[in-house]
Amino acid sequence: MLTGIVIDALDVTRLERFWQDATQGRTDGLRLRFTPATEPKPAAKNPLHLDLAGGPAWETEVDRLLSLGATRVDIGQGDVPWDVLADPEGNEFCVLRPGHPGVLADSGLVALCLDTTDEDRHAQSDFWQSHTAWHAIESHDWGVRLRRTPTSTVSMVMGPPATAKKARNRLRLEVTRPDHRPGEFLDAAGNEFHIAH
Repeated sequence: MLTGIVIDALDVTRLERFWQDATQGRTDGLRLRFTPATEPKPAAKNPLHLDLAGGPAWETEVDRLLSLGATRVDIGQGDVPWDVLADPEGNEFCVLRPGHPGVLADSGLVALCLDTTDEDRHAQSDFWQSHTAWHAIESHDWGVRLRRTPTSTVSMVMGPPATAKKARNRLRLEVTRPDHRPGEFLDAAGNEFHIAH
């Protein structure tokens, strides 16, 4: 079962505090776990990023996140109905505006977005459904959305764009499987993930 996200951090305490405040503790039961890093985040966009709900007052929510230490970033998104920010260590995340498809909450964490090529989409969907006990709720040209239940507020979204992997992922999914040895493994597209007991 998918139980959390592991995030590398130069300053574990600061980043943990930022994400606790950013999500307001609303993670649909997923644990955010921070591990010490020795090097800053590479310049490339993270293959896994988090989406937060902006809610009806999304502009105020963006301002609140900026006051917590987030910054605006341009990853080539163009004119889109969400705001792209980065946490204090440069990890990109999105703030989704009202009416965004698939958003079932007005605040907190609402999506785990894993960049996946069109070629890898079906293999990734099958892999993550088998490892998370989450199921495909939607499948479109843009990608696949998994949820633990149809009404779970956090979904896992897989789709393009995806670029060639150049380094170990800074953000990684964590699943709990008592029947499997713990450690770090690779998914069907070569992304690191953790298995815990």
